[in-house]
Amino acid sequence: MVPVITLTTDWGMRDHYAGAVKGAILTKLPEARIVDITHHIPPFDVKKASFILRNSFSSFPEGSIHIVGVNTEESEATPHVAIEYKGHYFIGADNGVFTLMFNSHPEKIVELTLAQDTGYFIFSTRDRFVKAAVHLANGGSIDELGDVRSELKALITLQPQINGNSIAGRAIYIDNYENVFINITAAEFTEIGKNRRFTLIIKGKQHPVSAVRDAYGEVPEGEIAVLFSTTGFLEIAINKGNAASLLGIKNDDVILIEFR
Repeated sequence: MVPVITLTTDWGMRDHYAGAVKGAILTKLPEARIVDITHHIPPFDVKKASFILRNSFSSFPEGSIHIVGVNTEESEATPHVAIEYKGHYFIGADNGVFTLMFNSHPEKIVELTLAQDTGYFIFSTRDRFVKAAVHLANGGSIDELGDVRSELKALITLQPQINGNSIAGRAIYIDNYENVFINITAAEFTEIGKNRRFTLIIKGKQHPVSAVRDAYGEVPEGEIAVLFSTTGFLEIAINKGNAASLLGIKNDDVILIEFR
């Protein structure tokens, strides 16, 4: 069975990029199963790319190959890499997207040395990543793609700040419904909260909350629901509403949780 090849990019759907890459894959591997995870990452936004991939790749069968076409320009500081992690393969630029995505060190990291298919260096996803993906899909070894590396580029991530009876977190992702995901895990929240009621403090305004909910519909329409989301992070939503807009939250904004 030919592995799945997924695409996660910042190209959008208006231009030729996604079509050109799919065509290149099918030319080399006609039986390929190509899945678009998303092409709507904001340009160069590796943080959003990492959030979407870390919450989707494990739903695919082991052996799947994930091409990441976000901020792919190669340099000495940002080499192209292929990675083996938890039974999956990832191909992209070592620009920090992978360290934000992974919870542990990958089984293998290889800096790509295989030649591009063209003399252009502005479309690496089509001209190099596809070549690496097809090699893996055909059963080739990841070691044959380049030189083994020991580390990936790390981006500094701001951790939640715990101070007595409060936790200060940050908005790390806002989805299409404008639900807001905070960089506070269920374990961190539970350890500090001890089942107490709490108050969200957003832009200086207090929003008392009685409990973490299991579903959006557990609060009346228009009311705030705080949940442990399937991503593993705390989520702020408004039942049948747009939490980010109504509460004035943007990415990287600080949300303070005070337990009562």
